[in-house]
Amino acid sequence: MDSAKTINTPKSKDNPYLLLTVTMVLWGSAFSSSKTVVEQLPYSVAAFLRFGGGAIALLLAVRLFGRRDARVAPRDRGRAALAGLLGVFVYNLSFFWGLSLAPSMDAGVIVPVMSPVLTTAFLLITRKESASPARIAGLGLGVVGAVVFFVGASTGGGGATRLTGDLLFLLSAVCWAAFTLSGPRVLAGIEPLRATAYATCAGAVALGLFSAPRLGDVNWGELPTGVWLNVVFLAVGPTALANLLYYRGVGTVGPASASVMMFLVPVFGSSAAMIFLDESFGAVQAAGALVLLAGAVLAVTQGRLPGRRGPAGDGNSAHAPRRVRAVTDDA
Repeated sequence: MDSAKTINTPKSKDNPYLLLTVTMVLWGSAFSSSKTVVEQLPYSVAAFLRFGGGAIALLLAVRLFGRRDARVAPRDRGRAALAGLLGVFVYNLSFFWGLSLAPSMDAGVIVPVMSPVLTTAFLLITRKESASPARIAGLGLGVVGAVVFFVGASTGGGGATRLTGDLLFLLSAVCWAAFTLSGPRVLAGIEPLRATAYATCAGAVALGLFSAPRLGDVNWGELPTGVWLNVVFLAVGPTALANLLYYRGVGTVGPASASVMMFLVPVFGSSAAMIFLDESFGAVQAAGALVLLAGAVLAVTQGRLPGRRGPAGDGNSAHAPRRVRAVTDDA
């Protein structure tokens, strides 16, 4: 899909890298914001509130910025809905469950960094992409970094509970990698923003059904104002606004450059966790996170940073064409 041809947004002289940086800030901050919500609500209810609100915000965004003449066949809508069951429902169920057990800082490293590592590993194993020495080295570093990170989680503060949460974050990364790999076939023919809205709506409905038995356990009248503010922020910022900015940025610089920008997410996510939640890594986890991030960057970029592309450019990265442009955020 070519987001430059499918998103009906006005052209401007806005710096696309600034738009993408703002997007990464929003996605990075979503980890600590979601943690704030899940501390006050059952994890399934927290996930439903975020993506129920996000679905409404995305439908409004489609109404305002989507193609007016777009026609989507019922079969394509059904495919997008099925994708949402994996990329929104299962992904976020494990993600918010993990947040109830482990710090948001762990999620901010594991999910956005392991997802491209797992995706790249699958493409190399199935020989759908070439295995250059740089990619092999990057994957090796990623595996070493992940092992060190999980060892640090099990031996540091939080013990087995934190490790369980981190493993749930890893499951989220597996779901996202699977969604990334299946998306080009499942969502072909639908403009990215509209496909994201359909997938989010389907996932939100599933989350609502799953969380229904727990809704009565919540004392809604006693919820702090801060919880509602975070729910609104998550729905509007990281879910709707971030996707709009991301597609606009991708339309200018191409998906290869945008994919490299994704590695800013753990930086902003860790910063937000330290500032707003007073979270921190132990020395072992910090070392593992750095090695994992370095390996992921090397595996995805093959040691070459992609250059700026024109509005319709797809970049030269071998990995870029298989990445999904119609996605919800990684948080």
